[in-house]
Amino acid sequence: MAKTMTKSEIANTLADKVGVSKKQVNVFFESMCELAYKQAKNGFTLPGIGKLVLTKSAPREMVMRFGPDAGKTKKIPAKTKIKFRVAKAAKDAILAGKK
Repeated sequence: MAKTMTKSEIANTLADKVGVSKKQVNVFFESMCELAYKQAKNGFTLPGIGKLVLTKSAPREMVMRFGPDAGKTKKIPAKTKIKFRVAKAAKDAILAGKK
């Protein structure tokens, strides 16, 4: 199995393919990350890859299974979670040969 590409390897590959410098690719990555962080509450889409979204979980109760509080019911408050939903195009492209 091939190893995962590093950020530097990705930047080199994209710089060669697009015809820009590696430094410009790294500036693009940083700018895209900043934009994604700011826009996450509204949903941030990476075309052809997926969407970054915030979801809210409902408050719930759970029964403690272990430790000194075993058997007691504990309230878990509502919270906001970050999720990444993979686009259908990406799923189809990656899993095309896996059927």
